[in-house]
Amino acid sequence: MKAVVLAAGEGTRIRPLSGSVPKPMLPVADRPLVAHTVDAAIDAGADEIVLVVGYESETVREFFGATYRGVSVSYAVQTDQNGTADAVNAASEHLDGPFAVLNGDNLYDPAAIAALFDSCPAVCAIEVEDPRNYGVLSTDDGTVVDIVEKPADPPTNLANAGAYAFPERARDWLDVPASERGEHEITDVLARVIDEFAVTPVTTDRWMDVGRPWELLEANEWKLGELDRCIEGEVSDAAQLEGAVVVEEGATVKPGVVIEGPALIRSGATVGPNAYVRGATLLGEDVSVGNAVEIKNSVLSRGTSVSHLSYVGDSVLGRNINFGAGTTVANLRHDDEAVKFTVKGERVSTDRRKFGVVAGDGVKTGINTSLTPGLKLDTAATTRPGEVVERDR
Repeated sequence: MKAVVLAAGEGTRIRPLSGSVPKPMLPVADRPLVAHTVDAAIDAGADEIVLVVGYESETVREFFGATYRGVSVSYAVQTDQNGTADAVNAASEHLDGPFAVLNGDNLYDPAAIAALFDSCPAVCAIEVEDPRNYGVLSTDDGTVVDIVEKPADPPTNLANAGAYAFPERARDWLDVPASERGEHEITDVLARVIDEFAVTPVTTDRWMDVGRPWELLEANEWKLGELDRCIEGEVSDAAQLEGAVVVEEGATVKPGVVIEGPALIRSGATVGPNAYVRGATLLGEDVSVGNAVEIKNSVLSRGTSVSHLSYVGDSVLGRNINFGAGTTVANLRHDDEAVKFTVKGERVSTDRRKFGVVAGDGVKTGINTSLTPGLKLDTAATTRPGEVVERDR
């Protein structure tokens, strides 16, 4: 089984985090998002990985190389992002025999991917309360008999979870016409396979499509929640670590620090003195958390610094950010309603009671800056000392 993993897209809905990093390469616990998908495929028995790349492709190539975990890795280039079937078609020259297709910006239950491979031809499915925003599968006697995209009146509550195991013949069916939204959809290929083969629905209990910044936060909550305690870095005897805390070799935890897991402190990161880290928190490589700083349920990407006397809660910070001393992130509305966030120019609900700020690479805040809930700071944005920022910039 070859596994085609789709990693070509920029991820416009997750901006500004994808300003210079493709969405599948954003951090989820100890590796990029797409690496969780590739690991699941390898654990399921894939003997070759074909990564479809496009936007900022070198970032993907540098991470995976020619082999990953002893498995050969090939690359196919999708020049224009014209849909999922178009992406797989770009990889068609690598395909001979049955093949799987997985989305590089999805998180899957690894057991479901193993069952998918074993059941080829097959599709992963998940039961959802409101399937109207998904492809919806209909089954009969353990076989998929139909798929309909985003129906107003769904025939079932079984949603397509975006993972497929196709027979070899499907390679010849990848050149599908454009859909109403102008994209070449892999679900049209699936529909052809359903007509020609008995397709098994592989039901999964857990799956996640990571498309927007708060979903990246949720993805980290999932994967950080699977951590086992491991302390390899330098931890002061005067620090207190509770629960599932991982301190990688090369990380430093200074006196007076309290860390309540799940939390991952990556190599090169420094915490403290007298800092407080809690909730599902990722401190990336070479992150600096200063004196008397509190970080709660947040993702801080590589090279970011949060200076003394600051608070960051329920937030996602990109790379090489500098939060000046006394920077405070507000993460809760006074009316207790769900926090809203701007996605592609539209203000939408995050469905989260607490959500702070999303900051792109290179943001700098002046000392004593206050940031309001649901705020977006674009790449390299700055604030003035003492400023209260209430609108995206």
